[in-house]
Amino acid sequence: MHQTPAPARVLVADDQADILQALRLLLVDAGFEPELVNSTDAVRDRLARGTYDLLLMDLNYTRDTTSGREGLDLITEIRSRDKHLPIVVMTGWGTIDTAVDAMRRGARSFVQKPWDDVTLVEVVRREIEDGTLSRRADARFEREQEEARLIQRALLPSTLPQLHGIRIAAMWNPASGFGGDCYDVISLTGVPRPGGTAADAARVGVTIADVAGKGLPAALLMSNLQAAVRAFASDSATPQQVATSVNRLLCRNIAVGKFVTFCYLVIDRAHGKLTFANAGHNPPLLVRSGGRADETGNGESGGRAGNVERLTTGGMVLGVMPEASYSQHEVPVAPGDRLILYTDGIIEAENAAGQDYGEARLAQVAAANSGKAPQELLDAIFADVSQFSAGVFTDDATLIVAAID
Repeated sequence: MHQTPAPARVLVADDQADILQALRLLLVDAGFEPELVNSTDAVRDRLARGTYDLLLMDLNYTRDTTSGREGLDLITEIRSRDKHLPIVVMTGWGTIDTAVDAMRRGARSFVQKPWDDVTLVEVVRREIEDGTLSRRADARFEREQEEARLIQRALLPSTLPQLHGIRIAAMWNPASGFGGDCYDVISLTGVPRPGGTAADAARVGVTIADVAGKGLPAALLMSNLQAAVRAFASDSATPQQVATSVNRLLCRNIAVGKFVTFCYLVIDRAHGKLTFANAGHNPPLLVRSGGRADETGNGESGGRAGNVERLTTGGMVLGVMPEASYSQHEVPVAPGDRLILYTDGIIEAENAAGQDYGEARLAQVAAANSGKAPQELLDAIFADVSQFSAGVFTDDATLIVAAID
């Protein structure tokens, strides 16, 4: 059985009782359900306790004033909390400038006193219809955004492989609903050392990337990037080959002016080595156990600060030049080493004074907590960043910790 829709609720605010009663009769006769208040405080109270389809309000509530300041401030306040509630203001002939100010602050329309009954009803009906359509469109948009957020999260690893001798923890904290950061952990087939077993042949690929830009466009490019990495990161593919192949593919599909920072590393536990190619990404930090230095001593990994090495070797960002070449570098790893991968959102988190968290502080915190398990180390780093920035992140923040056991 078809149900008759409830009449639209209109909150009417004016400090003159005769005007309120006239508007009540007019709106009821037009099929609306008006509620009457005579002050700005009463408007706030009603809006806090219920929902309305429209607010019809005068701008002046203090006797013998025409500035409309109370009403204007109320419009600003309401609009900051509810972007969809239609607000129609009533104004006298001599205060058109005030009505224009009200429109700038978020009022949808205005009617002049004394009003024309037909015109006022038309304005109220039109604004209610537009407000209803706006709410529906916004609700649909939010549903679509939430579905897209769920899809993006589903693209990231739901569980991380825990291999013999390699433990990994990761977190992804988008600054908004969507993120341009992505990471992946890929279990690879390894070859055991002579005399070892298959369980000792732990080998894993770890990738981290940051797409230039934010929002849905960055998220779409992120999904394209991740699919490409998974396609090219085979057991036999080197980091150099993966970076080169992914770059060529992105250059055919990426919008002009966009790019991706990217790093791909392969940890080979059986043979005690880490091979990587860094395409313009923030240098991963390799924290050595017991303060060991790079056994090669050649500094090709990008330099060391104490027992922390920066892994910089690679090439330019992805998605700019299809024929760009990438190099890779190999460093030894041993039990007790910790690998830290991160994106801009970590080191560019700002404190109240506008200072960046910075790579140096990240390295210090990582080294001070390097004896902890991966998840505990990750939590310690993120807690320090959050404390530094008072929990405010203006960019996507991704953090990965890998432990060599």
